[in-house]
Amino acid sequence: MVDMLNGKYGLLFPGQGAQTAGMGKELYQTQPAARWVFNRANEVLERDIAKLCFEGPEDQLQTTANSQPAIFTVSIAALNVLIEKLKGGPVGEEDREIFSAEDIKSVGALAMGLSLGEPTALVAAGALSFEDGLRFVEKRGLFMEEASQKQPGKMASIMGLELDKVEELCMGLGCQVANLNCPGQVVISGHAGRVELAADLAKNQGARRVIMLKVGGAFHSDLMTPAKEKLEAVLSGMEVREPVIDFISNINAEVTKDPAKIKSNLMDQLDNRTLWEASVRKAASLGVTDYLEIGPGSVLKGLLKKIDPTLTVISIADALSNPM
Repeated sequence: MVDMLNGKYGLLFPGQGAQTAGMGKELYQTQPAARWVFNRANEVLERDIAKLCFEGPEDQLQTTANSQPAIFTVSIAALNVLIEKLKGGPVGEEDREIFSAEDIKSVGALAMGLSLGEPTALVAAGALSFEDGLRFVEKRGLFMEEASQKQPGKMASIMGLELDKVEELCMGLGCQVANLNCPGQVVISGHAGRVELAADLAKNQGARRVIMLKVGGAFHSDLMTPAKEKLEAVLSGMEVREPVIDFISNINAEVTKDPAKIKSNLMDQLDNRTLWEASVRKAASLGVTDYLEIGPGSVLKGLLKKIDPTLTVISIADALSNPM
């Protein structure tokens, strides 16, 4: 797989829902660059996040508080291995066995991630340190889970119904459009009963299909505002630098360089819609046609093919498990 890679790529990082017990285990067992990331994550979080990734149990891994730092860690471990393989030698600088800004610039043209994948992309782009990104993501998951427990909510994917009709439904019922991931798909979020009613009405109005999502709460809706307020205090104590490669934010689908704007976008993302389709189209408009999906699963590859079939996407996590 590595022999196929030449030139610079759009680096894509998955969001919540990509988690599965066993993820990252082969990387840990065969790749020192991954082992360093998992071991460092255990130290930073003061718990065995590696064991949770490798063994579960599944019900614990599926919680928002656990799945977010777990997916983040696996994604960064995969990126670290990728860069080591492409360099043909050890990564890191100053005795830190993790990629440097120069390493990233040799591989990536830009970085972006879906929802939870956004802080992961910021670490990849050199805007956040690995340790700060991990601490941020752990608190993000914890606060979102707490908000979900206080105000239970749901999310639903509505396919085959125009955005303006979905927005009209949401406005009348007190739901929100949460994600615009690809053409013909609109994800809504809000109080459980309201989302269920909106889903039924969408079917009546001609939606081709409606799927209730298996998530722990009403993400990207006003029900996450308490989590946003708590997380703001966490982020205020972290250093955010200007990215070393282009970074496209979910919240506005624009290349974002200003550290203050990056911080505000990370906050606003919790209770506002994400613009993944528009972000991909923005990346393509910059001339980036080849992408690497870095982390568990291949959801982003599927979304990009629906957005623009001419784009090339390689999902790499499994391929990296082979020793060098």
